[in-house]
Amino acid sequence: MQQLMQTLHQMVWGPWTMVLFLGTGLFFTVRSGGFQIRGLPYWWRQTVGKVISGEENGSKDPRQAFDKKITAFQSSCTALAATIGTGNIVGVATALTAGGPGAVFWLWVSALIGMATAYAETSLGQKYRYRLPDGAWQCGPMVCMERGLGCKSMACLYAAFAVLASFGMGSMVQANAVSETLRYEAGMKPDIAAVLVTALTAAVIWGGIRRISRMTSWFMPLSAGIYVLFSVVVLILCRNSIVPVLLQILKQAWTPGAAGGGVAGFLFSRSVRYGMARGVFSNEAGLGTLAVLHGAAEDTTPEEQGMWAMFEVFFDTIVICTLTAMVILCVGRESPLVLYRNLDGAALTSFCFSRMLGRYGGILVSCSMAAFAFATIVGWYYIGQQMFLYLAEGLHAGKNVESLYTILYLISVYLGCVSRLEFIWIFSDLVNGLMAYPNLLTLGLLHSHVTFPSGSRRRGESEPLP
Repeated sequence: MQQLMQTLHQMVWGPWTMVLFLGTGLFFTVRSGGFQIRGLPYWWRQTVGKVISGEENGSKDPRQAFDKKITAFQSSCTALAATIGTGNIVGVATALTAGGPGAVFWLWVSALIGMATAYAETSLGQKYRYRLPDGAWQCGPMVCMERGLGCKSMACLYAAFAVLASFGMGSMVQANAVSETLRYEAGMKPDIAAVLVTALTAAVIWGGIRRISRMTSWFMPLSAGIYVLFSVVVLILCRNSIVPVLLQILKQAWTPGAAGGGVAGFLFSRSVRYGMARGVFSNEAGLGTLAVLHGAAEDTTPEEQGMWAMFEVFFDTIVICTLTAMVILCVGRESPLVLYRNLDGAALTSFCFSRMLGRYGGILVSCSMAAFAFATIVGWYYIGQQMFLYLAEGLHAGKNVESLYTILYLISVYLGCVSRLEFIWIFSDLVNGLMAYPNLLTLGLLHSHVTFPSGSRRRGESEPLP
């Protein structure tokens, strides 16, 4: 079974997939005039700047806004919770051991062009979203496929892949990472960790999107800030290795693979394949999930939510993933990675932090892993729930099936804690690729409906559907 999954993984994540991701991102980058780069001061002011200035609540009474609505900032924190997970720690370490230092460069490439893709899919989702009878928003690529392309079958296919992804990437991978971390640092048995993680997940997700957004709005900034701080401390201690490591990344990024010379060998190289795959796994740009997570935001515009999506990709990959990679490579420069190839994932990252910070370094990675992974589990529950309800709506099953999905999701969390890591990672990468194809096709067909900030509309207004 695992051999079959590996074969399918190689097919789905072949060079054509890389071309599709790169091509879509480059298209929107050119179409926007490189807005993610040239417009950085503007979109930073419109996102983080509004939070700092207190404008984000959209109400004179912040408490009222917090209790009654899901703000753009809260939806963005939920999106960050879903994206900042094991891909930032385990995935980066796996990419380095499998693809070498050159994979880091392709993490950066996937982030820069992914910012344009994230903007396009999120803003497009905002334009096509609609309210359900209970007042909640229905938003995501499946809505764009149905209302924009008139292709219900494609929408259902995407939703089905997303449901599978929620059980794989969203719950099992994250739960497995938490279980392995607790076993490595605290000696906790997997079955005990499974009960603990499942119970905590149930306590949050049964409160719905409002409870999820409230938790992530304070939890994610705190946990991410602590991880960034200690990563910077490690890099300061290894400051003499920073420049040589950066040169090594740039040099190995352009080394062709064993498949042969030229373009073919380059596209098949492990650096490109693992760098791009882990980049997509981490920031999820091109998968369409960001559009779902931003769908619940009130008093916003497609452009504003698109810029928040750009910030999330930037912070997730350019900041968090880069810090993890630099810590591993800088520490490993003194003791080459080949000396501890028996370590992978969270264990490798924890080892590197422990070498520079002692026992506290391992504790830091363990706490960060647990925090990021748990937040991802919670965020991905909302994605999978929305997709499951969409499929149920098409089958006229009603919203009573929501409880069924919740039970299945909690079961997947439990199983993830006691399962093997290798198979889960392969399955998750495979489903990621299957999600990407219909989403990127939709972005290409509806590209003319994607608009970029003009500053002409006021907050809370949106363009009518084309």
